Amino acid sequence: TAYMTGANLSGANLSGAHLASAILTDADLVDANLIGANLTAARLSGANLTGAILRDASLSGADLSGANMTNANIAHGKLIDAILTAANLSGADLTSVDLSRADLTDANLSGANLCGATNVILSGSGWQSVPVPLSEQQKKAIATCPGQ
Repeated sequence: TAYMTGANLSGANLSGAHLASAILTDADLVDANLIGANLTAARLSGANLTGAILRDASLSGADLSGANMTNANIAHGKLIDAILTAANLSGADLTSVDLSRADLTDANLSGANLCGATNVILSGSGWQSVPVPLSEQQKKAIATCPGQ
């Protein structure tokens, strides 16, 4: 397990990196290249992933609570069972992302592209399986696809 709490990896080329279960809490990953990276079960709470490229990356089971993912490109990635509570995903590209059982409670999805994203459900915290009401900006992000 890699321990990189608070690490400055801004602009780093981590394409295809194996970072499963890595501890990247509060790390700076602004504009980092993480194309195809394995971040399964990684701890990225509070991390800054603004503008990061996470296309085709696996973030299944990752803790991204409170992470800043503004304008991140996560297209075709896997966020199965990911914790995205209070994450900032404004302007993020979530095209064709698998969000099965992901917790998006209080996540900011304004301007996010969710076209083709699968299993978009906002679940409650903890073990609750009852969906919580969508905010107006979350409804807009899910309902609109560019070019349609």
